[in-house]
Amino acid sequence: MLVEIGHFALVLALLVAAVQGTVPLIGAAASNRALMDVARSAARLQLSLVAFAYAIFVHAHIVSDFSLLNVFENSSLSKPMLYKVTGAWGSHEGSRLLWVFMLALFGGLVAFFGRGLPASLRARTLAIQGLLGFGTLLFIIVTSNPLLQDPGLAFHPPFLYFGYVGFSITYSFAIAALIEGRVDAFWARWVRPWALTAGCGLTIGVAMGSWWAYYVLGWGGWWAWDPVENASFMPWLLGTALLHSAAVVEKRETMQRWTLLLAIMTFGMSLIGTFLVRSGC
Repeated sequence: MLVEIGHFALVLALLVAAVQGTVPLIGAAASNRALMDVARSAARLQLSLVAFAYAIFVHAHIVSDFSLLNVFENSSLSKPMLYKVTGAWGSHEGSRLLWVFMLALFGGLVAFFGRGLPASLRARTLAIQGLLGFGTLLFIIVTSNPLLQDPGLAFHPPFLYFGYVGFSITYSFAIAALIEGRVDAFWARWVRPWALTAGCGLTIGVAMGSWWAYYVLGWGGWWAWDPVENASFMPWLLGTALLHSAAVVEKRETMQRWTLLLAIMTFGMSLIGTFLVRSGC
């Protein structure tokens, strides 16, 4: 019963994401404050629904609810509790759900803490974030119905995803700025903390994955250079460049176009990295 409720919560989140991705854009174009404010409410609601669904999914792994196919295929009664919990994001379906949770989390953070943003920029940023959430939720709902037991491997995927998805909010800021036709020091001042937050998460994830490879394999450590780790290193490089470029825009108001391009490319590489590893192909 709980699993069905979690699935229903994801369907509701899909509908909320559709509203978040459309109504605020209409409001921003019409300078309608009421419609623009829908973005904040929708982002908060979407975060609540996705978090609720993800909590139910993790609970199913903890209690070994084998009525759920994902638990049946990726868990066992003999697993230590730590790896039952971390196994929730070890599968393709679980990692996608973690992805959409992180996506909703960053949208929710902007909704909660972005009161100082101009209303139109905030509405458009959250709308783009909503459209990203809609696409990911639709993919999960339409297509979805054990990793090695080592702490390094258990914990580095959430940090990687935190970094990957964290750059979605800088992407949303970039698209919103393109729609508004304005990139200035104020915009860069808001983008830079998000780029730093995502970059820190991705740095921890890459470092932890590399440490795990050398810890398991000794100085051979060739897993540190496999496609999974290389896929995460590319957005790290672009994200680092984005962070410095945004600082230049904030201080000198130059390199605006380059900063926008970096914001778009960084999230693009995050998407490529994720689907290279977790597309199921």
